[in-house]
Amino acid sequence: EVQLVESGGGLVQAGGSLRLSCAASGFTFDDYAIAWFRQAPGKEREGVSCISSSDGNPYYADSVKGRFTISRDNAKNTVYLQMNSLKPEDTAVYYCAGGLASNGRVCLDEYDYWGQGTQVTVSS
Repeated sequence: EVQLVESGGGLVQAGGSLRLSCAASGFTFDDYAIAWFRQAPGKEREGVSCISSSDGNPYYADSVKGRFTISRDNAKNTVYLQMNSLKPEDTAVYYCAGGLASNGRVCLDEYDYWGQGTQVTVSS
């Protein structure tokens, strides 16, 4: 069974930090690019960050650049999103997604697998 399971969300004050994890199982993780998305109430889903299967050239949305860091540990089938200097506007449900991309692509147009999401709430 294919699974992407997010964890690490929670309530934090503005300026604080959280580290989200996305644990994968049921597919060849090393061949998949992974992305983080978020969706706030009443807003469209937003791409936050992407990382290629080989951990090269990560992408960050302008809204999080310099504050968030994506990384992956292929030995643990896990991708992380370190979120620092959090702002109230970062409040959203965060989802990870995986797409087959063994050619080094970083962000994809479509993703094969999605997690169930983890809530991040940043208080002012």
